[in-house]
Amino acid sequence: MSQPLHYDLLMRSCRDVADPVARAIAGALDAAARGVIQAPTPTLGLNGMRFRALLARHFPGLDEHPCDDGCPALPGDEFDDLVQLLLAHRSHAGEEAEWLAHAIASACLGGNHLYQDMGLPDRQALSGLLREHFTALFVKNVGNMKWKKFFYKQLCDQAGVQLCQAPSCQVCSDYWNCFGPEDDTFPHGLAALAGRAPDGVPA
Repeated sequence: MSQPLHYDLLMRSCRDVADPVARAIAGALDAAARGVIQAPTPTLGLNGMRFRALLARHFPGLDEHPCDDGCPALPGDEFDDLVQLLLAHRSHAGEEAEWLAHAIASACLGGNHLYQDMGLPDRQALSGLLREHFTALFVKNVGNMKWKKFFYKQLCDQAGVQLCQAPSCQVCSDYWNCFGPEDDTFPHGLAALAGRAPDGVPA
């Protein structure tokens, strides 16, 4: 039986601990391993071959991992819709954007702010990843809506579902729920658990 992919294990095995993509993926894998997010599989919905490619690129020091026990891709409809939304707006082809899309979509199934369930230090770190890897989607968020809310609004718009009856967001009674500040006070994010990170890995 392989051991869970917790954050400190992943960082010890990481090719480049300063790589924001590797850190975001590690955060999502850790949240899935701890049950903080209800990811479709411990491997973020990636099948064995694709997940092994991810580990070989970012975490080559791992001796074993969940795919040693088999890991079929079992995405639910909501998860798959989120992945496809992200990939439809990716800035570059290749596996990196696919891996990150699966990590983000998995973290969307958590109960905290999205950046926290990805183990990122703040919202700006998440925005930076989206700006670089999913630029077309990033620029659509002209009102700076909270990212998880924004993703689901995009899906609802695609399906023709009316989320709010207000004529504009500015007059909606739920405005601050969608656009209010995202503080860093939740204890669940990995940024708040800096003591678990190995020496030399920034919190």
